[in-house]
Amino acid sequence: MQIIVVGCGNVGTTLAEQLSREGHDITVIDVKSEAVSNVYNNFDIMGMVGNGASHSIQKEAGIEEADLLIAVTGSDELNLLCCLIAKKAGDCHTIARVRNPVYSREIGFIKEELGLSMVINPEDAAAMEMVRVLKFPSAIKIDTFSKGKVEMVKYKIEDGSDLCNHSLKSISEKMKCNVLICVVERGDEVFIPDGNFILRAKDEISVVGSTKNTMLFFKKLGVPTTRAKDVFIVGGGETSYYLMSQLIAMGIDVKIVEKDKQRCAMLSELFPQAMIIWGDGTDRDLLLEEGMPQAGAFVALTNFDEENIMLSLFARSVSKAKLITRVHRIKYDEIIEELNLGTVIYPKYITSEMIIQYVRGMQNSIGSNVETLYRLDNNQVEVLEFKVREISPVVGTTLHDLKLKPNILLCCINHMGNIITPSGQTRIMVGDTVILATTITGLQDIKDILAMH
Repeated sequence: MQIIVVGCGNVGTTLAEQLSREGHDITVIDVKSEAVSNVYNNFDIMGMVGNGASHSIQKEAGIEEADLLIAVTGSDELNLLCCLIAKKAGDCHTIARVRNPVYSREIGFIKEELGLSMVINPEDAAAMEMVRVLKFPSAIKIDTFSKGKVEMVKYKIEDGSDLCNHSLKSISEKMKCNVLICVVERGDEVFIPDGNFILRAKDEISVVGSTKNTMLFFKKLGVPTTRAKDVFIVGGGETSYYLMSQLIAMGIDVKIVEKDKQRCAMLSELFPQAMIIWGDGTDRDLLLEEGMPQAGAFVALTNFDEENIMLSLFARSVSKAKLITRVHRIKYDEIIEELNLGTVIYPKYITSEMIIQYVRGMQNSIGSNVETLYRLDNNQVEVLEFKVREISPVVGTTLHDLKLKPNILLCCINHMGNIITPSGQTRIMVGDTVILATTITGLQDIKDILAMH
């Protein structure tokens, strides 16, 4: 597919890189020549310097032949204008990043009137991911499938856990919770495990099952499953706004430190239930005075990655709080993972996953659609949900008789609302959604799981 990406910031660069790896022809547009050069020199893509909202620039970039334009500049208004012009000039699909809460409340109207295919709000999506983890603080990450009916919970095995030194088969027989451990991350290695795989302390496992069964699994392990009662946040930007909206609606106490006085006044007016503190969030004495050591959860949401990392490390040293750390730049993710910062949120990864899911859906909208897509362990593993729309070689045959490619594990099947952990005798039927984990990236159709089709 021919795709134009307007904006070469963190999100635009990540998108250009990942979509190019998926085999698409990518052209990037940005007003900054050094930003375009950086992307052009590092990846096999075309680059143009100019205003992405200019009709002549879009035309030069090939908008008349393009299948999709993605606008991810720093301006909501510019993104919407880029998409409007692209729709008129090329009649292609369009995706806009829109972050302002004022627009977010009217997103349905904007999407329909401008003919947008998709609207992305990285801050809102990041806040939603944070809320899922705060509901179950023992988890590193929680992803959802089948409209919330199925969860994938990432958890780090502690020393002395009942999971240590046991095979997955024996754990399943002992726990009887109807869940599946679909991915195991051990240091730099990642595994799609079979029943004979032996778990070790410090392994990071991804557990898939219905929401009820995943919680039952962790309760039987003796892992705390109650949600955080209070949250201490440093930084009062857009992500904090979306996060606070959800936490307060859930009845969770919120305390926030923000150094901009006007922003504090606005947040106080919007959220009278929260405690808004005007002050420097990097002031150690202030954090101690305001009760950081007693917090149930701590979220670092300043505009600077370095500050967020240092704040989380400090919170870890003075409290037992669940830590959530937002990081924008991903060049140092291997080092960051070794720092034990709790749950690390990368907004650009969330955005790219949603857009790549949409792009794969565009490529194959008949046989089966990619309904959900998550990438784990630095993109080494994908966990996908396919909607089976028609008869195909995977339909009606027992899983035992299906010849699957190596490193593919069928995790869960949603059959008419019933969540099934598959066995050898399970059959996939038309209308089902199928969740699978694989180290094979780029699957577009459920038929792609077969060794021969």
